[in-house]
Amino acid sequence: MSEDQNADVPPNHLSIDPRSAFYDEDVLLRDVGIRFNGVEKTNVHEYDVAEGWIRVEVTTAKDRRGNPMVVKLSGTVEPFYR
Repeated sequence: MSEDQNADVPPNHLSIDPRSAFYDEDVLLRDVGIRFNGVEKTNVHEYDVAEGWIRVEVTTAKDRRGNPMVVKLSGTVEPFYR
């Protein structure tokens, strides 16, 4: 695969949390979308294509530091650039 084709595919693992090792601001600025089991999700905090999971926000719960609680869901993950 050529370098140009590779540039149009989001990374295999990405997080929106700046404390995460998988956080990449440059990629996030390109507006990454996620299809999970064929449905587009807008509340994804982190995903891993190879392992087949996403972490999504639980809207009604916060952790002890005030951050949104997230749950891990398993399935087919398809990242794309909008």
